[in-house]
Amino acid sequence: MLSTMFLGFMAMLAMASQQATTPANIEHVRTIALNDVSGRIDHMAIDRDGKRLFVAALGNGSVEVIDLNSGKQTARIPELKEPQGIAYVPSTKQIIVACGGDGTCRAFDGTSLQEVAKVDAGADADNVRVDEKNGLVYVGFDPGIAILELNGLKKRGAIELAGHAESFQLEPAGSRIFVNVPDAEQVQVADRDMKSLVANWQVTDAKKNYPMALDADGHRLLVICRDPSRLLIIHTESGKGISNVECVGDADDVFFDARLQRVYISGGEGFIDVFDVSQASQPHRIERVPTARGARTCLFDTESRSLYLAVPRRGEQPAEIREFKVVASQ
Repeated sequence: MLSTMFLGFMAMLAMASQQATTPANIEHVRTIALNDVSGRIDHMAIDRDGKRLFVAALGNGSVEVIDLNSGKQTARIPELKEPQGIAYVPSTKQIIVACGGDGTCRAFDGTSLQEVAKVDAGADADNVRVDEKNGLVYVGFDPGIAILELNGLKKRGAIELAGHAESFQLEPAGSRIFVNVPDAEQVQVADRDMKSLVANWQVTDAKKNYPMALDADGHRLLVICRDPSRLLIIHTESGKGISNVECVGDADDVFFDARLQRVYISGGEGFIDVFDVSQASQPHRIERVPTARGARTCLFDTESRSLYLAVPRRGEQPAEIREFKVVASQ
């Protein structure tokens, strides 16, 4: 009996030692306070040249501006109705914000933060993607994708979908756009030039497909579902599923790291999941980082190798941005 207990104790010690010495894949480096911010926080954008982070504080009705050099909140764009999607455009030095509360898409001067353009993008205006090369802005709404001119936000048309457009990705070397449409339990594929659908891929392994990332070179679409919580990998040429694995719950953002062949998923369950996807058919989780309940949106900057996590105010937990650094492959 004593020998069995001793062996069990030694096994636990060995396991604890192994866990303690396992190299981290992302490391928390600092926390930036979001003063006077309450409610849900949605997406973020980065101004690399100006070293600024823009945070769409949906519940607060504002866009918060973070100086990344000082690590401080320095400015605010107030009185917005549910800001959701956000992008920073280096060529025009403008901030593009989609507001779900009134369906508008607005452009703000990046220096003065004054509004310079506004257009009705559609009901529940949400995610924003910018095609600088062709001078276009794409805004998800219910039920479709609005196409706007980057200069002045003039409407150029829309792509009709089967429901509200959640996360979507633009094919960088082609004309396709991949869109999560959870209302229809589909990924819908459209041709941006023709402004029409070219494929409907039914999502059968899980429901509530919200976040999405694209591995263009690997021809893989990374789709996160919430019911149940799954990471799905879909081939972008055939539309067929490649793999399906469990992941963090209540996820709202996912990013693909081409350099390390990793995927970062932020979930409101209170974790960031890090997956190795170097083997397309066998993705496996290599780290689960505890964060905070409700912290389900993040931004991964490929140049600085920083991952910014938005933590909403809940009880004693203040609103803040947590910055993590991605560690090189071991």
